[in-house]
Amino acid sequence: MRVRGDAAHSCCVTDPTARDEGRPMQGSAESADSAPGTAAVLTGAVADAIHAAGGLVGGVYLRSSTPGVLRLAVLAGLPAPLFRPWSRLHMDRPFPVADAFRLGVPVVLNDATETMRRYPQLAAGLPFRFGSVYVPVVRGTTTYGVLMVLRPSEQEALEGLPDLDRMTATAERLAEALGALEKAGDPVVWDGPPQCVRPPAVTRLRGRIGHFVWDPAKATVTGDDTFRDLTGGAVEDLAGSPEALAEAVSPDDSYLVLTALRGTAAGCPPRRPLRARAKDGGQRLLEFWAETSGPEPHRVGGLVVDPGPGPAAQGATDLLPDGVFAFDRMGLITYANPRAADLLGRPAQELVGRHLWYALPWLDRPAYEDHLRAALLAPEPVHFQVRRPTEGTEGENEGDWLTLSVYPGADVLTCRVVPLGHTAEAPSLAETSVPTADALNAWDAPAPVYRPIILAIALSEAVTARQVSEVVMRELLPVFGGRRLAIYLLQERHLYLAWETGFPPRFLSQFEGVGLDAKLPGVETLTTGRPLFFESMQQLAAAYPGIPLDTTEGSRAFLPLIASGRPVGSCILGFERPRSFSAEERTVLTALAGLIAQALERAQRYDSEAALARGLQEALLPHRLSTHPQVETAGCYLPGTQGMDVGGDWYDVIEAGDGLALVIGDVQGHGVQAAATMGQLRSAVRAFAFGDHAPHQVMSGTNRLLIDLDPGQFASCCYVRLDPVTGHARAARAGHPLPLLRHPDGRTDVLDLPGGLVLGVDPQARYPVTHLRLEPGAVLALYTDGLVERPGADIDDGVEALRAALSSVKYGTGGRGSLSLTGIADRLIEPARRTADRPDDIAVLLATRLHGTEGIDDVDDVGAL
Repeated sequence: MRVRGDAAHSCCVTDPTARDEGRPMQGSAESADSAPGTAAVLTGAVADAIHAAGGLVGGVYLRSSTPGVLRLAVLAGLPAPLFRPWSRLHMDRPFPVADAFRLGVPVVLNDATETMRRYPQLAAGLPFRFGSVYVPVVRGTTTYGVLMVLRPSEQEALEGLPDLDRMTATAERLAEALGALEKAGDPVVWDGPPQCVRPPAVTRLRGRIGHFVWDPAKATVTGDDTFRDLTGGAVEDLAGSPEALAEAVSPDDSYLVLTALRGTAAGCPPRRPLRARAKDGGQRLLEFWAETSGPEPHRVGGLVVDPGPGPAAQGATDLLPDGVFAFDRMGLITYANPRAADLLGRPAQELVGRHLWYALPWLDRPAYEDHLRAALLAPEPVHFQVRRPTEGTEGENEGDWLTLSVYPGADVLTCRVVPLGHTAEAPSLAETSVPTADALNAWDAPAPVYRPIILAIALSEAVTARQVSEVVMRELLPVFGGRRLAIYLLQERHLYLAWETGFPPRFLSQFEGVGLDAKLPGVETLTTGRPLFFESMQQLAAAYPGIPLDTTEGSRAFLPLIASGRPVGSCILGFERPRSFSAEERTVLTALAGLIAQALERAQRYDSEAALARGLQEALLPHRLSTHPQVETAGCYLPGTQGMDVGGDWYDVIEAGDGLALVIGDVQGHGVQAAATMGQLRSAVRAFAFGDHAPHQVMSGTNRLLIDLDPGQFASCCYVRLDPVTGHARAARAGHPLPLLRHPDGRTDVLDLPGGLVLGVDPQARYPVTHLRLEPGAVLALYTDGLVERPGADIDDGVEALRAALSSVKYGTGGRGSLSLTGIADRLIEPARRTADRPDDIAVLLATRLHGTEGIDDVDDVGAL
């Protein structure tokens, strides 16, 4: 069930008429004793959860291969583009999905008020009247994910409070099914985009929907009674032939149907429903999906939708003077009258059967998407203005303005389209403020209301002041049409520039370090706590005579950055043209400034803690390795990029009796606690090594010490006691990756060292010792798992890649291209150093005996003391 990128399972379409069953339609070609596919398991559970909670939208989150991240696997009842900001959530974020997963208990939010009180970040992104339910999918001690349902709020819900027992039972059945898949060797991990499926219909359609399954491998076609009626005969007569099946479904368009069948069997189903003609000339919608995964050909499932008679109603709608079109909860346009086609600038045949964002790509803006979300989640009609680009115009500033009024429905939403200035149903354009001529020339007119959806989530993931500033520049400026940004932070009653973009070079340097008594808007907005908006540079110059200006055109917004009542700094937004700021925009910008201030305050604390942690780790890691005239060593450390860039990996070379001890270890986790535990273990290992204890005694003593300290962490370790004169080595391993040995001729082996449990688990754990021989010119490589482990990949593949890399380097010949031992260490970690996302720390320790040393007879390669 591991899904990555575009390799996500094909869409499984739920029967819109199956209100009572709530199950995705599984073709009867699937034998009764076969386990249902992953897609069927997930979509069936989502449908049942929607029924149980009386919901409009449902979904299921699963673990991903990225530690600490949940991904949305299935979404029903909402187009994917409208839920994109929530398709990937961190388990430690203040969201109900994360809490349900982490705590293992259901989370029920009855209405918007409760959502705002308990989860303000979610309410800020979805500020609509709805309730929601989140139930963890748990089996034994394993939590696979979370079932989610968005439903009418308690005040609007006809069914009252959700049936939590039924939804919990659904989650339990899903957990059992996922556990069976995992037991069969199919890891329950989701890394791809969410599958979007149709929710169970609330109202039964007037037309008919037939379902069929074609199995090309078995040459069989099965279908329900409605499919038999629609194809005019017994399904058995089709004899499994795709040509016969296509002819039966649509004689006039059989070539289109045949192409779709063969493409789906090859793993490429059509991206949208197919329009075809029936025998009587009527229109049909066809949908196809792959029922199976794995080797081709795939079993093909399909729906044949006959909308049924209704020419009188459609004819009446076609005569309306206003544009009318309809779309379902997946965003698929199901009807458009001629006037709508004219206003939207597309022929009706290019609208019906297409998704909104394919048919009308200019709707792909945050402000428009926010209104569409409201129509899908809240009970009230939604009215808003859009700009439709006209043919031949350039850029986003040209086109016709339209008013869209979207009326929610259980299964289908109806949208009325009228030109700007036309009288529409309440609220009229006069009541919703008609854009002025100046506003029509602005990028963002009429003024879009940017709900802090993406910004709030992106800020929650930013951990440094630079990252916060980058998020503001990327997510906030474009929405409001801004081109310039400056963020000042307060330090000892002075403001210092932390980030700038768009301003002339060195222009802002004259304001660096200004005190809080300066007569400047960036200072005044912070000291008074009030945002300042200037619709033109002339307004700014009049309010602050003599203030240096970077341009004579444009407008500015100065926002105070205040978190929990404490001043953090100031934010300046610059616009290249004069513009007005509506009351709603001023409110939104002020609220966003609060989010930015909180993120910056958190970043400042993080920077302080990270500096402390880095200093701690720097003090604990060895500055100089113990040396011996007959042994050369080289070590290096590379921090992970997630968290504080500090962790619990360490290496050491210690004088032990008349030899050297080579040590490498890895404490579970990251941050200050892991670094502190690492320091304690390093000290313990050094103390035992100085006493020249045997390797198994070093491991056992360190293990008992870690258990006594009880830091709530465990650690892996590998300890090698080397005699530099003879090359004889004794090694003990505690749950650590196997070392590598590169022979003088370049052959490299993975050493088979029997080991014991990781340190900190069992006080009685035993650590067998293995005898080795290190020849002159051979290289012993110790490393931590961060060098060979990657999310979604087998660690054995990583070890093999490292073995091949060590074998391929040129060492010890003195010729051109040969590397020193330090150069080899750098070469081994270079791929990881170039990787921006490193989830774990990396430590490497290499050792070699120099040529010219005298050896003794070989000792058996493997033999426990």
